[in-house]
Amino acid sequence: MSEIPEERLLFREAADLAIRLQNDPANPVSLEMVRAWAARSPGHAAAWARVAQIHGMTGKVLGDQRKAGDAQGGLTRRAVIGGGVIGLGAAVAGTWLGPEAIRRARADQATSTAEIRQITLADGSMITLGPDSTLAIHFSEARREITLLDGMAFFEVARDPARPFSVLTGSVSATAIGTAFDVSSDGGYVTISVDQGIVEVRGPDAALGPGERLNVGDWMTLDPSAHKLARGVRDASQIAAWRDGMVIADGETVSAMVARIARWQPGPVVIADPFLGSRVVSGVFDLSDPIRALEAVVRPFGAKVRRIGPFATVIFPV
Repeated sequence: MSEIPEERLLFREAADLAIRLQNDPANPVSLEMVRAWAARSPGHAAAWARVAQIHGMTGKVLGDQRKAGDAQGGLTRRAVIGGGVIGLGAAVAGTWLGPEAIRRARADQATSTAEIRQITLADGSMITLGPDSTLAIHFSEARREITLLDGMAFFEVARDPARPFSVLTGSVSATAIGTAFDVSSDGGYVTISVDQGIVEVRGPDAALGPGERLNVGDWMTLDPSAHKLARGVRDASQIAAWRDGMVIADGETVSAMVARIARWQPGPVVIADPFLGSRVVSGVFDLSDPIRALEAVVRPFGAKVRRIGPFATVIFPV
């Protein structure tokens, strides 16, 4: 009998932990087991990151399998690995088989890793589209509307009182008549900051009211899924600093910052620690070396960054 490769053994162990965590997600013992296991080595962290990523990509499949498994005494590792193979296969098969492919199919403009593109619209407005970002343009005689499907963009809006300029991302909209403002969508968080003029923000969150107005220097970060909102003021020169090779965080989550910096780093960047993403970080991070920037984000929480092969990066606890 041939010896099972260590990578496969670690994957099986990670799948067992994922099963335990999914069957009893509120159990602190299960959560601590995952954290301790992933911290044992970079190989353990990579295995857990792979299983966690697969789980996220095939959440509905695994949810359906859990319902079936509950009737037979719970999930099995075979079900998790089987669902995982489907998800991983879809990821490897190509960009036309997932949410990323759908976004790019809808997009009128798309950038690649570390690419920043200047776009001039028909009305004279200017867009600076950030790396690994996508947007769709909807202009008519009655409206000017941009849908930021993913990523970040800075808008310099040509004044036209008869046609307000709106940027939509997810369930949030930002509207201006003549102004300059920044919008980003990273890790499920939407951030809007104003460089010039006034922007009105609308969304499903009750904290916004009928329409929240942001003035020069104001910023707002929303987590629509958790109905959380944070806001503040910063120097206008710091807004959209990514255009100058910097990312500025002011009480933002690690997951949002990692997603933002990852747009300058080839391949997926995965947070292996299930607790780390919700931690809050502030600071200025240099995008000229994305790995060092990621390390600076997670170092205060005792986490490490490791490249796994040429196209993947894993952040794991120590």
